[in-house]
Amino acid sequence: MTENRDKHGGFRRLHSFTLATIIQLETLRFCRQFLTHDYRESGRLFYDPKGRQYDQMTQAARSGRQNIIEGSERSSTSKDTEMKLTDVARASLSELRGDYEIFILDRGELPWSMTSEEAIAINAISLDEAMFYRDVVNESAKHAKLQRKKYAQWLDSSDPIVVANAMLIIIGRALNMLKRQITAQIQAFEQTGGFQERLTSMRKEWRAQVQQAPNAPICSICGKQMYYRTSARGPFWGCSGFPECRNTRNIEAGNQDNG
Repeated sequence: MTENRDKHGGFRRLHSFTLATIIQLETLRFCRQFLTHDYRESGRLFYDPKGRQYDQMTQAARSGRQNIIEGSERSSTSKDTEMKLTDVARASLSELRGDYEIFILDRGELPWSMTSEEAIAINAISLDEAMFYRDVVNESAKHAKLQRKKYAQWLDSSDPIVVANAMLIIIGRALNMLKRQITAQIQAFEQTGGFQERLTSMRKEWRAQVQQAPNAPICSICGKQMYYRTSARGPFWGCSGFPECRNTRNIEAGNQDNG
């Protein structure tokens, strides 16, 4: 599956988005289960998150998913912004991976070797294509839940070390997908860019036209350089002080001002 969809808003069909959804949901679940303690008061159950790690992990997981969404939505207007937001998503998930690693080390354990039976099994899991067209939000959620079931034997473990190790591998897969997305986005940026980049290109071309017109006159009203412009009626000189100065000069008519 191609991990970059040039059509903006196509993030729901990305494997990286599916994994980011699983990662955010499972991080919330992990933190509630293993980074909290409960106490009872008047027969009611309360949860008390343990400091900043709970917040940082859940926020990093959220940032990973949300920046994939925002980057995709900005694709049509700015490829540069899309790349930056995708990179933010990747950085957030990298931070989250570090938290899971420290969780394991803090409990006297080591992350699974990539040659271990568990790691090989998780990495061998293939995600299904996200096939939905109408009720996109509902069907996208169903798709993520179905893909999550493929990791259930590890994510549903009562042992936090098993869950944390599984999350390390799943996050690693998402990071590799995002890396490929950024590469594809760079190629798209170099070829066409988004709306903002095309406007910048048009401005550069326009300035180049001005530079290629050494005979451009001086505005008779404000004294600024006039620029070579084109319209449906043909080429003309336009004041560089526009919109403050709206003086124009018909090129074919020579020195005729239209201010």
